[in-house]
Amino acid sequence: MRFVFRLVALFLLAAAAIVAAFVWWANRPLDLPGEAVEFRVAPGSSLHGTIQQINAAGIPLQADLFKLLARWQGKVNAIKAGSYATDSGETPLTLLVKLVEGRVSQASVTLVEGWTFRQFRARLDAHPALRHDSRTLDEAAISARLGLPWRQLEGRLLPDTYLFDKESSDLEVIARAAAAMQKQLGAAWAGRPAGLPYRSPDEALIMASIIEKETGRPEDRPHVAAVFINRLRQGMRLQTDPTVIYGLGENFDGNLRKSHLQTDTPYNTYTRAGLPPTPIAMPGPASLRAAFQPAASDALYFVARGDGSSHFSRTLDEHNRAVNRYQRGGK
Repeated sequence: MRFVFRLVALFLLAAAAIVAAFVWWANRPLDLPGEAVEFRVAPGSSLHGTIQQINAAGIPLQADLFKLLARWQGKVNAIKAGSYATDSGETPLTLLVKLVEGRVSQASVTLVEGWTFRQFRARLDAHPALRHDSRTLDEAAISARLGLPWRQLEGRLLPDTYLFDKESSDLEVIARAAAAMQKQLGAAWAGRPAGLPYRSPDEALIMASIIEKETGRPEDRPHVAAVFINRLRQGMRLQTDPTVIYGLGENFDGNLRKSHLQTDTPYNTYTRAGLPPTPIAMPGPASLRAAFQPAASDALYFVARGDGSSHFSRTLDEHNRAVNRYQRGGK
């Protein structure tokens, strides 16, 4: 009997030693090849496949022990796909928790107010943390791939900073920016005051893009909006340079000439009445708000003062005097 007790005691001691060694391994920092090693778990990966991808990144993770750890924690099927980065002092246990909680490493990209879609695409194409699925697609193809109803995406994306899981598709970022703009535009249209000269949300978006490009100071946005809205109401041409420049496209060399103002294009608001056919840039929330909430003003003209602000005028004579003062050096 004494022998049996000794045998059981030895067995329990051995089991305790094994458990202690396993716990020690689970909480021991991994021998990483660098301070922060990045790796990606592909969607649909099994636990075995996940371990293979981690090892392929240079992280020495013992497969059998990590599988045992995942089973012990009841997390065999709970690992989430995505891009990850190891932290200083990362242990097998903290790595498992990170994978289960989906604490992916993120990057960001910023869509700047007033940018064109072409400028935003260039930023996406140059971003090292994105998968460039849109690079060979034109705007119509991107829209079709995302199920969007427009052939052109100018003005359809809300300027903001977008966080994303590294190695995400650039199409995902475009889709999120488009959804964010539609949400803001839809809310603004639903709560619009009576009397605005827009026949559709798209026309309000076009106006917001013009306000974005014409405003030097934030406080001027509602007043710029009032000028263009007053012109629309009276049937006056908008006569705004940014639309002409947009219509010139890549042919514009930075110098707007009189001949440009006289050359008819769908975007020339000197030769054509009403709004241009599409937005000319990505308007931010403030410009969108100004398009729906213009200042209470009967101004029909404005001119840049040279310090970023604008002078607003009710009559052409007053406007001409302001032009002479601020742009021609008159008094």
